[in-house]
Order: sequence, then C-alpha cells, then structure tokens
Amino acid sequence: MGGWFRKEIRSVEDLKGLKFRIGGLAGHVFQRLGSVPQQIAAGDIYPSLERGTIDAAEWIGPYDDEKLGLYKVAPYYYYPGWWEGTGILSLIVNKQKYEELPPAYRSIVQTAAAATTSLGLAKYDALNPQALRRLVAAGAQLRPFPQPVLDACFDETTKMHEEYSRAEPVYAEVYREMAAFRQDAYQWLQLSEYAFDSYQIRRLRR
Repeated sequence: MGGWFRKEIRSVEDLKGLKFRIGGLAGHVFQRLGSVPQQIAAGDIYPSLERGTIDAAEWIGPYDDEKLGLYKVAPYYYYPGWWEGTGILSLIVNKQKYEELPPAYRSIVQTAAAATTSLGLAKYDALNPQALRRLVAAGAQLRPFPQPVLDACFDETTKMHEEYSRAEPVYAEVYREMAAFRQDAYQWLQLSEYAFDSYQIRRLRR
C-alpha cells in the first residue's frame, strides 16, 4: 500500500514539504519531488503522526498496518505502493562457506529460502483482504494516488535510475537486466494474469 496520510493528496504540489516516513529508493524519489523523507522506527510512527511530527507514513500492508492503529491518526490510506509491487525476501550468505556445505545442505537452504517467500506471499494474500475490511469499517478512507502523482513518480524514478546508471557500472548492469525482464514479463502478464484478473474484477463488481 502507499501509506497513511493525515491529509489528502490531490496533486503533485501536495507532495512538496510533505514529511513522509519512507526509506530506500522511494524516499529519494519523493525527495526529488519536494517531500522530506523520514527514517522512523515502527514504534515511533503512531506518536509521530499523532503529534504532527510527520505528515504520512508507509509501512507494509493492511495486515501489518492494522496492528499499529495508524488509521486513528492518519485516516487516508493511499494505494498503490508503486515502489514495492510485491514483497521479496533475500537471503545473503558467504559464497565460499555455502559452497563448502554438503549438496544436501545446500538444497535445504535453497528450498527453505524459496518456501519462505512463497508461503509469505500466500499468507499475506489471504490475510490482507480481511484486515482491509476491518480498517475501512474502523474509519480508514481508501484513496488512489492521482494519476498525475503516479506519472510524476514514475518519470522521476526513471530519471533517477538513469543517473545512478551513469555513475555506477554495476548499477547500470543490474538496472538494464531488470528493465529488460520487466518488459518481457509485462508483455506476457497483460495477456495472462492482468487480462484474467481485470475481467474477473469488472464482472464481479456488477
């Protein structure tokens, strides 16, 4: 999700001066658009929103967000979280030590890592809808980011990747391969999952 906001976001201008608890590359993008990214621990998000120390906060998604009670102090719940289309867990190990493991142990590590991500995604897909319904019933107000805001974020993200790529060869290689894969994946997904899900959603809403 795109985060909890004390006030509505109606235009790109509303991002200027916005004190937003968000990190990583997304934080850099919002900063380029005039926001002021904040690094705040989970336990400090609620009181910071309540006092007005920050104007908005991004956390995880409905199931986890509900536990923090953020809807009480920042009622506008925006979507999509364009900077994180899904959640992926990474396991980083020492290559030399990993290769020293017996083949069976390496297989265990690979299987456990794959299962952690797959089962985690399945769990959230099952729990998020219920949590979202409870949040809305409690007063959370769902809002889509306006199209001009999404476009501005997309354009600024692309510029940022290009700048980083010019400055760092390794970044350029990773970004180039990611962009190529994304292009191929979307050509397929628009014919498979996107087409199927879009039809189902429209039909079930009748």
